[in-house]
Amino acid sequence: MSDRYRQLLDATLQHVEGLKARGVRHLAVTPETLRALARPPSAAPKVSAAPLKPLGQVRPPATKSVPMPEIPLAAAAARSPAEKVAAYAALRERALACVRCPQLAASRQQVVFGAGSLEASILFVGEAPGAEEETQGEPFVGEAGQLFTKILQAAGLSRAEVYITTLLKCRPAMPGSSADNRKPTPEETAACLPYLYEQIDLIRPQVIVALGATAVEGLLGKTAPISKLRGQWQSHRGTPLMPTYHPAYLLRNPSLQEKRKVWEDLLQVMEKVGMPISDKQRGFFLKA
Repeated sequence: MSDRYRQLLDATLQHVEGLKARGVRHLAVTPETLRALARPPSAAPKVSAAPLKPLGQVRPPATKSVPMPEIPLAAAAARSPAEKVAAYAALRERALACVRCPQLAASRQQVVFGAGSLEASILFVGEAPGAEEETQGEPFVGEAGQLFTKILQAAGLSRAEVYITTLLKCRPAMPGSSADNRKPTPEETAACLPYLYEQIDLIRPQVIVALGATAVEGLLGKTAPISKLRGQWQSHRGTPLMPTYHPAYLLRNPSLQEKRKVWEDLLQVMEKVGMPISDKQRGFFLKA
């Protein structure tokens, strides 16, 4: 069995396991795919590596954005804390060994899965790990991550109280660069989305916050400018979702006006989950 065939087989099995964990029981497979799967392994690399789509749950993409299966939030029975921890550990273990994107798997230092509370009311999703995140194995710890932590603290939150993850769990590094990232490809996003879906299904947050245009596109399939979407409530598989600017944007545009926009978005999130908001907090980043 060739390495390429083994990688395709592993990726397919991992994807099907992820769908099963979310309650999907039927898959639509074309006759051409079945015939291709019946070929000897030497011919198998001709089979498309695209994820299998749940029957009757596929929404045709209206734009050229990432094709997303519209899979509802899993309606599984509530897990005990111990069961949730065990399920999370198993999911993380699968992600750490993932080879769905052979190029990323070959170049990564480590997978950056996520961090925070499994009982979090707010789940934050960024784009992908950067160089510092890949080194430390935790999302949002670089310069933008430090600003993000300060924003949380201003809201009266700690990193341990929320859950933080990214669309991609591997760093999409720029060739020849030790620090820069490129935007994830649609294929990479589609390959990694099942892990994010399972994280959301396990944690079941009250609100999801999408940080930046790439996270919004991956979660909602919308390619509209983030400036048009931010501050407007959306829905991801039944969970309220707030799009806002990525902290890296504020590093490039540190005006009070832009900081206030992000803060107003966060105030809406705080209100949605029932957090108390002081007059001082409401006045942050307003001109005197």
